[in-house]
Amino acid sequence: MGKKILLLGAGLVTRPLVDYLLKHGFELTIASRTLSKAEHLLESAGGPDNGVAVEFDIEKHPGRLGALVGAHDLAISLLPYTHHVTVARECIARGKHLVTTSYVSPAMKELDEEARAAGVLLLNEIGLDPGIDHMSAMRIIDDVHAKGGKVNGFVSSCGGLPAPDANDNPFGYKFSWSPRGVLLAGRNGARYLKDGNVVEVAPLTLFEHDGVVDVPDFATFESYPNRDSIPYVDIYGIPETKTMLRNTLRNSGWCELLRSITGIGLLGTGEMEIKEGQSKKEVLASIIGANPESCVRCAVSETLGLDNDGEIMEKLAWAGLFDKNPAKPGRTTPLDFLCSLLQDRMAYRKGERDMIVLHHDFDVEGSDGKTGRVTSTLIDYGIPNGDSAMSRTVSLPAAIATRLILEGKIGETGVQIPTNPEIYNPVLDELAEIGIKCRDKVWPAG
Repeated sequence: MGKKILLLGAGLVTRPLVDYLLKHGFELTIASRTLSKAEHLLESAGGPDNGVAVEFDIEKHPGRLGALVGAHDLAISLLPYTHHVTVARECIARGKHLVTTSYVSPAMKELDEEARAAGVLLLNEIGLDPGIDHMSAMRIIDDVHAKGGKVNGFVSSCGGLPAPDANDNPFGYKFSWSPRGVLLAGRNGARYLKDGNVVEVAPLTLFEHDGVVDVPDFATFESYPNRDSIPYVDIYGIPETKTMLRNTLRNSGWCELLRSITGIGLLGTGEMEIKEGQSKKEVLASIIGANPESCVRCAVSETLGLDNDGEIMEKLAWAGLFDKNPAKPGRTTPLDFLCSLLQDRMAYRKGERDMIVLHHDFDVEGSDGKTGRVTSTLIDYGIPNGDSAMSRTVSLPAAIATRLILEGKIGETGVQIPTNPEIYNPVLDELAEIGIKCRDKVWPAG
């Protein structure tokens, strides 16, 4: 009998993982709050005998989690990150391994000693970003160090974007993962190291720290800092570095637009009430404190100090913010109100492709004191009417790592991320075999 895997969640990025694990002969249980989503995943895989779908809502029926975990050899949690620690505790209690694609939270980190004592591996950050970014970076860093060199600077940039042929809306962006998650991330602060100095980015000022990233022989993108980069100096083992910056990539114009959206409070998370029959324009007026009977567009442009007929105002109009038709009534937040306007307008249409761009840029110094530059670039496109690039690059690393764990090829225990060659080498090698490959280039000094 094959090893048994419990997959918690059946969201947008799960299909490649499901296909991979079923094709490798594992017995897979997909537990989803919406049973039809889990059933659809199995149907799209050809209705295999080694897959089963079950309905499970961790918030409504947390008492069922232990039995589900206990009946399997390993759990994969693709639930919202807030549930990972709950799943991890059940895994430790039952001696089962856990795989997630999410960042290690402080609460997850606290489980390290307990997991080691139980002989359990809690492998996190094994997706794209975080995930492939860690693995491809560590392969280069370890190589530089093995040759007696130093990493004096490191900038890592990653973005999920519409492919050029699908980039056809004024925002220059489409949702390949949770729309709410994309907008919520815009509220984050950040920290990074630049030329030996720590730069602090306060929450809700993220888009004021925009930059430019040139991906050689491809394109130029806007960038902004991604969370706290400082811990990666130690995580990546590069205490010598003077620059450590992890960026998010977007197409031109995104940062200016999001500065404006932030400036009128549309990333707010305070509760508000949308009344029956209230128009979208009137909802916006209430958010910015304007008279709904006046020119709301004029009030917005005045608040932002922008030309009322300028590009940003046209983009806000395209989003439906000045529409007179009714908004959906009920309790909500400004951020969720904006999400409701954008999620359909910025969805991928049938046959459209998304694109992943991951670009590392290292300043290196050889053992002979000569300096130079090394870049590593991954560009991956979605398959028209098939899997998105986002789903492939997020879920396949997790699927490959799951197989390696259950085959006994990863011996680590405790709370881990894939910065160990025992993990990153086989995962990167297998990804390359299926066309997800980083292209490395050494640039001359100067």
